[in-house]
Amino acid sequence: MGDDSEWMKLPIDQKCEHKVWKARLNGYEEALQLFQRIDDEKSSEWGKYLGLIKKFVTESNAVAQLKGLEAAFAYVENAHVAGKTAGDVVSGVVTKVFNQPKARAKELGTDICLMYIEIEKTEVVQDELLKGLDNKNPKIVVACIETLRKALCEFGSKIVTLKPVVKVLPKQFESREKAVRDEAKLLAVEIYRWIRDALKPSLQHINSVLLKELDEEWVKIPSTPPKQSRFLRSQQDLKAKFQQKQAQGEQSDEEEEDDTVAAVDAYELLEAVDILSKLPKDFYDKIESKKWKERKEVLETVEALTKNPKLEGGDYGDLVQALKKVVGKDTNVMLVSMAAKCLAALATGLRKKFGTYAGQVVPTILDKFKEKKPQVVQALQEAIDAIFLTTTLQNLSADILAVMDNKNPSIKQQASLFLARSFRHCTQATLPKGVLKPFCAALIKQVNDSAPEVRDGAFEALGTAMKVVGEKAVNPYLADLDKLKLDKIKECADRVELSGGKKGAGGGGSVNKKQAAKVPPVAEVPSKSSAPPKKTSGGASSKSAGPPKKGKAASAAAGKPKKTTDTIEFIESELSAEVCEEQAASVLPVSCIQQLDSPSWKERLASMEEFQKAVETLDEKTIPCQALVRMLAKKPGWKETIFQVMQMKLYIVALIAQRGEFSKTSASVVLDGLVDKVGDIKCGGKAKEGMTAIAGACSLPWTAEQVVSLAFAQKNPKNQAETLNWLANAMKEFGFAGINVKGFINNVKTALGATNPAVRTAAITLLGVMHLYMGAPLRMFFEDEKPALLAQIDSEFEKMQGQSPPAPTRFTKKTRNEEEGDNTEEQEEADSGGKDIMDLLPRTDISDKVTSDLVSKIGDKNWNIRKEGLDEVAAIISEAKFITANVGELPLALKGRLGDSNKILIQQSLTILQQLAKAMGPGLKQHIKALGFAIITVLGDSKPNVRAAALATLQSWVEQTGMKEWLEGEDLSNELKRENAFMRQEILGWLAENLLTMRTVPADLMLTVPQLYACLEDRNGDVRKKAQDALPTFMMHLGYDKMEKATSKVKPSSKDQIVAALEKARAVMPAKPAAPAKTRGAKGETSRSASASRSQPSSEDFVDNKPESKKVKGGYSAKKGASNKKPAAKSIKDDEDKSGPLFTLIPNAKEQRIKEEKQLKILKWNFLTPRDEYVEQLKTQMSTCFAKWLQDELFHVDFQRHVKAISIMIERLENESDATISCLDLILKWFTLRFFDTNTTVLMKVLEYLKLLFATLNREDYHLTEYEANSFIPYLILKVGESKDGVRKDVRAILTMLCKVYPASKVFPYLMDGTKSKNSKQRAECLEELGCLIEGYGMNVCQPTPAKCLKEIAIHIGDRDTSVRNAALNTVVAVYNVCGDQVYKLIGNLSEKDMSMLEERIKRSSAKKNTAVPPKQSANERSQRDHHLANSNGTFLRKSTPEDPNKLKIMYRTYRIQARQNAQHSESSHMPTIPREFQLDLDMIEMDQSRVCELPDLVQHKLDELLEPVVIPEPKMRAVSPHFDDLHNSTASTINFVISQVASGDINTSIQALAQIDEVLWQENKAEVMSGHIDQFLIATFMQLRLIYNTHMADDRLDKKDIFKLYSCILGNMLSLFSLESLAREASMGVLKDLMHGLITLMLDSRVEDIEEGQQVIRSINLVIVRVLEKSDQTNITSALLVMLQDTLVSTAGSPMFSELVMKCLWRLIRHLPETINTINLDRILFDVHNIMKVFPKEKLKQLKSDVPHRTLKTLLHTLCKLTGAQILDHLSMIENRNESELEAHLRRVVKHSSNLSGSKTDRGNEKTGPHTEDRMSKAKVSDILSEIFKKIGSKENTKEGLTELYEYKQKYTDVDLEPFLKNSSLFFQSYVERGLRMIESERDGKPRIQNPTVIAQHGADNSVSSNNEEVKPAVYYERLKILRQRQGLENTSRSGGDDEAKRAPNSSLPSSKPPVASSTDMLQSKLSQLKESRELYQQEHNNAQSCSTSQAHTRPTSTAANLDELKKRLDRIKSNRQ
Repeated sequence: MGDDSEWMKLPIDQKCEHKVWKARLNGYEEALQLFQRIDDEKSSEWGKYLGLIKKFVTESNAVAQLKGLEAAFAYVENAHVAGKTAGDVVSGVVTKVFNQPKARAKELGTDICLMYIEIEKTEVVQDELLKGLDNKNPKIVVACIETLRKALCEFGSKIVTLKPVVKVLPKQFESREKAVRDEAKLLAVEIYRWIRDALKPSLQHINSVLLKELDEEWVKIPSTPPKQSRFLRSQQDLKAKFQQKQAQGEQSDEEEEDDTVAAVDAYELLEAVDILSKLPKDFYDKIESKKWKERKEVLETVEALTKNPKLEGGDYGDLVQALKKVVGKDTNVMLVSMAAKCLAALATGLRKKFGTYAGQVVPTILDKFKEKKPQVVQALQEAIDAIFLTTTLQNLSADILAVMDNKNPSIKQQASLFLARSFRHCTQATLPKGVLKPFCAALIKQVNDSAPEVRDGAFEALGTAMKVVGEKAVNPYLADLDKLKLDKIKECADRVELSGGKKGAGGGGSVNKKQAAKVPPVAEVPSKSSAPPKKTSGGASSKSAGPPKKGKAASAAAGKPKKTTDTIEFIESELSAEVCEEQAASVLPVSCIQQLDSPSWKERLASMEEFQKAVETLDEKTIPCQALVRMLAKKPGWKETIFQVMQMKLYIVALIAQRGEFSKTSASVVLDGLVDKVGDIKCGGKAKEGMTAIAGACSLPWTAEQVVSLAFAQKNPKNQAETLNWLANAMKEFGFAGINVKGFINNVKTALGATNPAVRTAAITLLGVMHLYMGAPLRMFFEDEKPALLAQIDSEFEKMQGQSPPAPTRFTKKTRNEEEGDNTEEQEEADSGGKDIMDLLPRTDISDKVTSDLVSKIGDKNWNIRKEGLDEVAAIISEAKFITANVGELPLALKGRLGDSNKILIQQSLTILQQLAKAMGPGLKQHIKALGFAIITVLGDSKPNVRAAALATLQSWVEQTGMKEWLEGEDLSNELKRENAFMRQEILGWLAENLLTMRTVPADLMLTVPQLYACLEDRNGDVRKKAQDALPTFMMHLGYDKMEKATSKVKPSSKDQIVAALEKARAVMPAKPAAPAKTRGAKGETSRSASASRSQPSSEDFVDNKPESKKVKGGYSAKKGASNKKPAAKSIKDDEDKSGPLFTLIPNAKEQRIKEEKQLKILKWNFLTPRDEYVEQLKTQMSTCFAKWLQDELFHVDFQRHVKAISIMIERLENESDATISCLDLILKWFTLRFFDTNTTVLMKVLEYLKLLFATLNREDYHLTEYEANSFIPYLILKVGESKDGVRKDVRAILTMLCKVYPASKVFPYLMDGTKSKNSKQRAECLEELGCLIEGYGMNVCQPTPAKCLKEIAIHIGDRDTSVRNAALNTVVAVYNVCGDQVYKLIGNLSEKDMSMLEERIKRSSAKKNTAVPPKQSANERSQRDHHLANSNGTFLRKSTPEDPNKLKIMYRTYRIQARQNAQHSESSHMPTIPREFQLDLDMIEMDQSRVCELPDLVQHKLDELLEPVVIPEPKMRAVSPHFDDLHNSTASTINFVISQVASGDINTSIQALAQIDEVLWQENKAEVMSGHIDQFLIATFMQLRLIYNTHMADDRLDKKDIFKLYSCILGNMLSLFSLESLAREASMGVLKDLMHGLITLMLDSRVEDIEEGQQVIRSINLVIVRVLEKSDQTNITSALLVMLQDTLVSTAGSPMFSELVMKCLWRLIRHLPETINTINLDRILFDVHNIMKVFPKEKLKQLKSDVPHRTLKTLLHTLCKLTGAQILDHLSMIENRNESELEAHLRRVVKHSSNLSGSKTDRGNEKTGPHTEDRMSKAKVSDILSEIFKKIGSKENTKEGLTELYEYKQKYTDVDLEPFLKNSSLFFQSYVERGLRMIESERDGKPRIQNPTVIAQHGADNSVSSNNEEVKPAVYYERLKILRQRQGLENTSRSGGDDEAKRAPNSSLPSSKPPVASSTDMLQSKLSQLKESRELYQQEHNNAQSCSTSQAHTRPTSTAANLDELKKRLDRIKSNRQ
């Protein structure tokens, strides 16, 4: 019991892990209770058990395991984090639970698995269960299958992925265990329940008995589809519905059942088979064989292979080509059938992957339909039907249309039947008008064919089309067919049964939308069962001719309500004269009819007036149009000579056409007369109105064709010219859709050749309008014209360049009457408009020119011949200009060249493909799969120029084809799968660019997302960058949710990174491009009233204008005089509308808009150019508070309407000021849109209104809100840079007024942004405005800070543009006038040139100020200035008028100076009065005029004193002249002050100082000012590091983030400094030592490592240390590290890691010694090594814990010896007593050893004559002896003996070569042997010291002193210094250079354990002396380095003189600046 009491006290989680099973049982019970108690699924308590849950289920004790499983189930059910445990727990369940004998355990295990599925971990559970099927224990396998079955039964096939389950199912049927087979059978039955026959193909190969049993079971399954009964956590809404249905006992309808059952395609469940590798090796030879049996043999092989239902993707190009050849050219029909079957099987097995080859095969099959044999035809039909399913009808359209005109009736018939079969697979969406129209045109021709079978085929195809898209869509194309044929087509339509039993849109029947879009399941359901149970309004019968009730019929694709009126044009038969008179009499007064042909013109005029009144009063539907126009044509008809009568007659024609149902028959009656009068001066306008009205009634294309042909049938040039002018205008009004270009071209060519210039001009104008719509292709038609005429045409085209076609303002009557439902169709038509234009061009078929010889030439082995072939292709395309899509075998040939080994040929091929794109146009689509993706492959080329060419080619293809086809299928994702960095980055860049402009994308884009995610983790940085850039555009189309869901398939390690990238992309996701603005701009207006459709300003607008408003001469005008005053009169109703208020005052409306924008409910008004969605949003917002007519005017396409609207707004501004203010944000937004217009008239009007508006706002004391300012000011500033002076002047005036209603300090940042513009005028104007604001409002206006703003302004002083430079200078001068010399601090560092310009400008302004400005400004002057500021047109005396520039400048300066003086009182309080320490009061110095005058004398005096003595005096402390600081440049004093702040105890002060220094260091041209301050700066830096280490880090009150920010600043500065080698080399040895000490200490600080940001700091330190080692003076840094090494070895308290890091730094320097040896002072380095070896002899070093210090020193010395050889012994001059260390002896040994090793064979040969010649032995004997010796050395016991023997042997035979014995051993062994030999040598030699005689001569005295152990005196070292200086060519008189050595030498040789180094803190004693010393030391070291290579004859160092000269020049420069 004692044990029990122990574990009872433990917490639950520890009990669960206890070794006692009872404890665990108790733990599980308590855990279960706990899990059931916790309410919060996100409680932290759950996290404690994350690692334990697997142990719960894998419990070894059976009793405890049951309880553990219950607890685990409770955990999975309730814990939010349970999903993380899925893999481990399910794996444990499978292996440790499913094998348990207890049923309860298995049941719980299954429940846990199902619960994991419920919490969205289906994939993990399924994977683990499938792994369990491979277990050897049959119990586990049975349990796994059972669990899978239950999961499928409860969750359904949408949740449980069936493909992997079906894949492993056959294997389970082969199991020996009956239980496994039985369970597998149950699973198969369950799967069948969900996917029906889709399962059968996968089980075809199992045991036939089992299959039969399964079939029997499957038959028993009820036909009702199963339903999901258990739901995921994310499907709780479905669960609620399900429970509700169950409670009500209702059965769900068909539609919901369809939602429940996931349609599974059997194809998806199959495994793909690779057949390409299984093809016979001789297939391609035998298929070409002349023996038909051999061909048959290989075709049978292929047929057997292709029978596999699913084929692996690959390059099937050659196989398809071979089969195509058999189909097309083989004479044996049996083989043709076999090849066709093979093609059909390939298409079925590859599906969409076969689409690439479809375009190559279809033309051949269609052509082969000429065969009569049924078996061949059937095989060909099967093949082409299978191929159709792999591509789209649009891709095949060109090939099908090409054979529709074939002479062979069989081909035509089969093509039509193929179309009929294809249409059955289409929907309205996949059969748009653009595709249907050409097919209908071709089929209508065949309807009239002489062959009955062709006619029947055409009827069937048209009937099927009608069934699919509906009668309404097809009827317009059938207008010319008689009733009999129409009935036949409808009959065919009724017979058609669409694929899957779906109903079409024909007959107006209602179709369930989902049903129409749904893919039919594999097991076809009878059509009866698929109909919805609810009765639809249209009825089920497709025969119902009557239209359904309005609003209830729905189109299958569009799903929108459509108007029931038919769109078939109104067809009218010709009426006889009697009928016409009868109909006319019923509507016209008798007098009117009688007077029509009266001889009196007045009676005829009166008759016309009555006629007009009668027409106006008639109901639109009852007007007998044909009868009335025929009455008008009665004698005199169109020959009327009285123009008043003629005008009335023409007006009435227009009125009838506009009001009645006007047919083409009626139009034919009047058009001749209208054309005849169109050139008449008086009646021409009315004639044009009539023609426009007819165009509105009968469509422009038809009217235009009639009018032009009638005009050119006449000989009147005036009529011809005016007809063309009317047509040009009509095209703009109606748009270009449907215009028959071919019909006009010949007439236009005739007009161009006319003798009358007016006709030619009109023709050219018409071409200009056509060019707007057609673009460059139009010119192709006129290239044969004369050069002069072509030049005129080109000139007209250039005028149109850059313009976009205007939106249509008029529409045909049927378009106006249609309901909104037709918008989609029109949009389709508009979208395909451009393609239609391209289709109009005459195209050449070049397929006959692409001969087999040319193709073989392109594929030749010789590149020259290949090039010739490509040249020929280019010539063929160039000659044809426009070509059809049929280009024979050219695509395959060109595809081969894209992979050519010759890059020139690849580029040539790409050029040809670009040429092909332009020539082929939209027909290029069918070649995308075959050839387009081959271009993408070239994007992976390593050459940038090839990639650029490929990208250009790709873009030219996309321009013709659009992006949609490129994104369909898997081709693009397959290209991205290739791990080619170039290809990936190019494709992603291309996608990002093109997806941005797409409104919709195919669903297949989702296939590329996994590859996109892979690219996010690509090794190549550019690929990753491109992938990140592409993410937002992908997300724009696919949505965040879909893309986030796709991350579930990536590796867990990558998921977090990708999700983070998605979150970033989500923040910058662009908005989808809006649908193009609907061209029906005036549609809303047409529906407003019956009497008025549009208000047009043009004279041709007859719609609104009643005859009273028309101004005509003579008697007619007398009656209508009242209304003639208005130029374009409007109806009374309109006048009434405009009398109301312009703006409606809605309380809080503006606040609501602000709130919505903040909440991102609406678009923020922020754009570079306004997009459609912004305009639409503004329209919507304005609709509530703007008068309707005003809004229509403001958004009208005609700019004159805008001008009128603004004029009215100006008139009403005073009266409606409150309402204007309430809508101010919307008014300002509308004006911003006008800033983007190019029309100056509108712009000037806008600015006029704005000036008045801001004046009003100022009077009303209104202040702009941030919201209003943000949406207006940035766009106003754009116009500051306008080229027109008038505009700029007004904008400046508005900016001046703006500051009264919006704070100037807030306007300032907008102007600062304006200075960044590319427009130089804008930059200059903004800078001038900034100057004015500073003068007017002081420095406080500069936001965010004056320093930041001034730095940005000063940048522009160096601008290329003169006006910008001047403006920037003026602005800085304005600042100078306000704050004086402080300006120099504010502007930062400028280049010397810019600074001199500024100083010159300031001098000039100061001079003018002194002469021109009185000391005080009167109150009167101030008031005048205030008045000037308030003047609305005042622009601060700018150059707005062409006055004398000098005068203007003086005025400008005078004004600025006045402003400065006026502001002095307010500013003076802010200026510093007492100079701070370390800071010069520059203002005080400059303002003290006397000091400035006296300064030159003082400076001169001091200079003479400084420069007079040649000998620099001994250093001594003396008082510095009070004016010494004046001599120094202010820059130096500023730097000294800033450096002093670096070491500040205040973190923020230090950070600011570091930031200032970093700014200097970052600018290379400015960094030189730090020269001379480096040691001072580094000392301050490591003092700060010590402060942080000792004080800040220990202070808990300080925020660690601030400390790390300071660390970052310090390290950033160090990186900047040590990136500049010239500055880095100035750091002295002592400073570098302290710096390295500080950095390494910081790196080892555990407090830094423990904090999150610490790792980044440590990485930065690493980088800094590397830079210091690389860039510092190599002597100084090596010396510093050696001294540090000695310190660490002496100190026992230090960290071993510290010394290790120091040595690592030394090793790094040693590695780079070969490059740096020439820059190193070896004497100093050896002296430092000597000091170490003196304190630590070899024996002492070996006693250390680590041998690394010893090895480090040895490696250093060995490397130096290796690099310098014996000369190393000449560099021991600084060592006084060489016997104090072993350095010299060591060096000599190394030198001797290296010379021995490098001794040549000749030396050895010479030794043969020596005394040991007789002792020499044979080589074999030597080898044996040495082998024995080396064996001893290699053994542990005899190693010492072996080394001794080797040494003695080497002494005896000096020429023995040990190299062969050592070279195969390790480096360690070699060094061990060498070290052992040297030790024996030193022991036997007794350590002799042999000194260099020259050194002895120099140091004899010194040695004697040391050897006698007498005290070393300083005099000795001064003498030593003297000798050194003589050696370096220096005399005793120049002592400054040796000061440092003089100080260092005595200290460095004192007998102490640690040689002292100049302490860094000592250097701070005197700032001036410290600077001087560091400079002298730097100069002296350089002098030493130089003097080594120069003669010793120099008597004084030249550098000293040079330095003095430089100092003198600098002082002279300072003096001149002061003057």
